[in-house]
Amino acid sequence: MIKLEQISKIYKTQGETIRALDEVDLSIKEGEFVAIMGRSGSGKSTMLNILGCMDKPSSGKYWLAGQDVSVLDDDALSKIRNEYIGFVFQGFHLLPRLSALENVLVPLRFSSAEKQQNGIERAKELLTKVGLGDRIHHQSNEMSGGQIQRVAIARSLINNPAVLLADEPTGNLDSAISQQIIDLLIDLNQQGQTIVMVTHEPDIAENAGRTIEFLDGKIVS
Repeated sequence: MIKLEQISKIYKTQGETIRALDEVDLSIKEGEFVAIMGRSGSGKSTMLNILGCMDKPSSGKYWLAGQDVSVLDDDALSKIRNEYIGFVFQGFHLLPRLSALENVLVPLRFSSAEKQQNGIERAKELLTKVGLGDRIHHQSNEMSGGQIQRVAIARSLINNPAVLLADEPTGNLDSAISQQIIDLLIDLNQQGQTIVMVTHEPDIAENAGRTIEFLDGKIVS
């Protein structure tokens, strides 16, 4: 599903050269659940941005579902993000004045009218799947943090993404609610969803099938 060859990301600031990623090789198979760990500045967030086509590598090759996306322009990358990748963020990023159902439908707003109409039923199914079938018309201020994150997960799945990228998905939640979110991700993975999760919590990473640790822009384990 994902193949990186010699991926580097270099930033130049005030005459200083920073190698955020340093010739990284990585393969992730379809259906895997992979956790990425590393201290602040290790390169894990840069890696997630490149995997999510939100940033481009300075050098190297990135294949996603067999397509070389490292050579695509911004418009093409935007299309890839919409069609192949689902995002779950630590900060949820729901629109507060929209209902749970409306938030899940946001990624479809630039799709065809037919796809948007069909998406309503899929959104309801996804909200039911994440345990919020009775909350589809509630706004975020009427839900708990765990429920809000479940809405965000449902939203990330609305386009049937090939890969689900989760950036510290339990970072703002207490331990009990965190485990509920992880259990949901495990359930999705068992149904075939490929998941890449960034976390700084070892006990959360243990739930993944494989853990990759970054240090100074390189994979060290």
